[in-house]
Amino acid sequence: MLNRWLWLSALVIVLDQLSKVWITNHFAYGENLYVLSVFDLVLAHNTGAAFSFLHDAGGMQRWLFSIIAIVASVWIVWLLRRHSAQTLFALALSLILGGALGNLIDRIAYGYVVDFLHFHWNEHYFPAFNIADSAITCGAFLLILDSLKERKHGPAAG
Repeated sequence: MLNRWLWLSALVIVLDQLSKVWITNHFAYGENLYVLSVFDLVLAHNTGAAFSFLHDAGGMQRWLFSIIAIVASVWIVWLLRRHSAQTLFALALSLILGGALGNLIDRIAYGYVVDFLHFHWNEHYFPAFNIADSAITCGAFLLILDSLKERKHGPAAG
């Protein structure tokens, strides 16, 4: 059962990397394309973490966030081995793993993460993000949902 979850993580990585290659090949850094009244495509580079946290830390954040992603990924694979039969939990972990590794590839290769999805409302802009970030966010939401489900029905067996 572990293999199906690792395949899902691999799919997230492939979709993330292909989308980043496409945007990098079709946009100049900072170039913006209006798509909808609330959504633009933009090529952005994030040297920090979520919401550009520590983006101006002088370069150490590249390796700090890379180490965190590697340690988290090892831990997630360990959890997946132990809990692969818990569908919602394993799905959540697989999405987080794929997202973490997708962004890790960027961080190691370029020193920054490629972001390109840019939502806004009037003049209020949400920070740009990518498919890996979306997978991490969806995975975190599913973990919360899984924990609420466990509370309602009691701890899962296994």
